[in-house]
Amino acid sequence: MTLDFDLRIIQETRDLARKAKEAQEILATFSQQKLDEITKSMADAVVANAEWLARMACDETKYGVYEHKIIKNTFAGKNVYDFIKDMKTTGYIDEDPVNKVYKIACPMGVIMAIIPTTNPTSTTIHNAMCCVKSGNSVIFSPHPRAVKCINAAAQVLADAASRAGAPDGTIGCLSRASMEGANALMHNDHIAAIVATGGPGLVKAAYSAGKPALGVGAGNVPAFIERTADVKKAVHDIVISKSFDHGMICASEQHILADQPIKDEVIAALKAENCYFMNDEESKKVAQTIMTADNGMDAAFVGKSACYIAEHSGISVPQGTKLLIAPMGGYGKEYPLSYEKLTSVLGFYSVKDWHDACALSLGLLSIGGMGHTLVIHSKDDGIIRAFGAKPVSRILVNTPSSLGGIGYTTNITPSLTLGCGTYGGSSLDDNLSPMHLLNIKRLAYGICDTEIPEEGSGSSCPAPAQNHCNADMISEVVRQVLAQMGK
Repeated sequence: MTLDFDLRIIQETRDLARKAKEAQEILATFSQQKLDEITKSMADAVVANAEWLARMACDETKYGVYEHKIIKNTFAGKNVYDFIKDMKTTGYIDEDPVNKVYKIACPMGVIMAIIPTTNPTSTTIHNAMCCVKSGNSVIFSPHPRAVKCINAAAQVLADAASRAGAPDGTIGCLSRASMEGANALMHNDHIAAIVATGGPGLVKAAYSAGKPALGVGAGNVPAFIERTADVKKAVHDIVISKSFDHGMICASEQHILADQPIKDEVIAALKAENCYFMNDEESKKVAQTIMTADNGMDAAFVGKSACYIAEHSGISVPQGTKLLIAPMGGYGKEYPLSYEKLTSVLGFYSVKDWHDACALSLGLLSIGGMGHTLVIHSKDDGIIRAFGAKPVSRILVNTPSSLGGIGYTTNITPSLTLGCGTYGGSSLDDNLSPMHLLNIKRLAYGICDTEIPEEGSGSSCPAPAQNHCNADMISEVVRQVLAQMGK
């Protein structure tokens, strides 16, 4: 029976990949206007279906907050669409007639997208819109605990794309989740590239598949509240951010680093925001409950409320507690709560000054989260700029980290797929957009002639000969070519 199941999975990957390849070959012929119409149809469908997709995600995964998942779905449909709608993603996308260099965009082909259980529907929406806007087809590989909601989101998107004229097979999704199916799809000849927004195992497998891969990494975000900060606003931002969908966005804060002169003010502000400071014994119980032996998170406690975690840890907290705060004496293996916690628990450190905060931030990033995100709350621009040297791809200032990291409260690219750069072992150091899913050619005209000395002549590097290029002639040729292409 297992063999039969595996064979069905393998056959499904082949069928999906073949249809996606056929669809992409048609998409590649579409004009910018046609791709934009399809993307607009998808965005409208997302906004119309955001609520029930959020409910389905909550019911299936048992993670997070229903109302917050509506926001994430709508963000993936509306905010992302507003950002990408005017992008040129096909044909001549940039023209420099002065330097005679012209950029031509072509789609990569069929994209495999690995989707996590933490942000299942919103990541599916975001990745589909990026793929189709850039003329690619996409096949989703769902997380085992989010198969139904990911398939539902993919179907909403596929139906909307079809209504706008996209060919059948533009958006597909594996109906079952298994490593066998994911591996078979990764290695299918029709797959041109992989976008891996999943756990470390699948991301590593994606990079080992022999295909171009855009992967993400874990976050272990330090949030430094520097002595010049507006403490009440900083704390409010952190509480909003960490409690949003119970801390499941990978850019959410994991630790507060309070500057010593304002430490007591920070603690008072956190308590006023209904955060509960645990003692050493309570912190130990929570760590034993939510963390595994290798300092990963127990999946049963991802995206859970502070009260839920407290109850299952055998500690008593006031009703309405938003976050559990664990005062920390160090980081590393002896301090399980110093690692990433995609739930309603924060570490708390006191630092002497911003230099101490720099050193501690590096230490926390070194055990997980390298390349991801760091946030600083401060009014001192010199100190803020000093934090720009940290080995992360996003340095966020005076904003909720989870929402700022995805581009909701900042002007960075709106995205649910956040790269970590080479710091975190990723080829992507940006928030994923359609521009990362394109092959961009450079059409470059010669601008001068030169003479190359013959071997053994003893001549040094020659100066360019007189420029024989006729700029007006080249410009006319380019205009004629573009006219013939209907640009």
